Amino acid sequence: MENRMLVTQALDERDLLVKKIGDKIQKASFVDTARKNEEKVLEGCMPRTEYCRRAESAYQQIMDLISRYQQIDAAIVASNASTWIETSYGRFTVAGAISLRGRLRCCGVYEEEADFETNLCEKMEQEYQSRVQAAEAKNKQLQSTAEQMRLSILGRDSKAREEKPLEVVETYVRENTTELVDPLDIRRKIELLEEKRDTLLKELDTQIKVSNATTFITLGEPNRMSEPKEG
Repeated sequence: MENRMLVTQALDERDLLVKKIGDKIQKASFVDTARKNEEKVLEGCMPRTEYCRRAESAYQQIMDLISRYQQIDAAIVASNASTWIETSYGRFTVAGAISLRGRLRCCGVYEEEADFETNLCEKMEQEYQSRVQAAEAKNKQLQSTAEQMRLSILGRDSKAREEKPLEVVETYVRENTTELVDPLDIRRKIELLEEKRDTLLKELDTQIKVSNATTFITLGEPNRMSEPKEG
């Protein structure tokens, strides 16, 4: 018998199964002890036959729930790999969109190391600030040197300095001024990268939710996990 459900429903059931399986494993008992001359098991305080029945039932229930989890999880993975969503920055499968969103949020295997865009922005910003400060410091030192040159040539009379600017000093300043070499227009690049990242994350969140709420998956009869064969 086939079971059809939305991906959102499948995700909710999968989450529930994780908790349910964990609880059943913790509450179940699979092995106990008993004295040879007594019928009841020591920890379970029940007849051996009843204890064995419960242990076998609990084990089978857990295995059935695991099979159900695997079936739902496989169906979600298959759906995510074949369902497409659109963003202003391109077209992605839901699986690709989830992976990209995780990377941008530093939730993947490599965490912050794989958030390349943020790392790039930080590197460019740090380098920009460092170079601006270095240029300002050098130009401040240049102006101080130029002033000393003017004083040396014209003397300390301020009126003379104003009336007789020396072209040689001005040329020296122009030729030795430190300027920023910025082929990328780096502040604008940083702004665009940050804008793209923020926009893409919002669009991915929205489109993934919409897709999950409108895409159906179909589950067949669960396959019971077979026991390993003895060699």
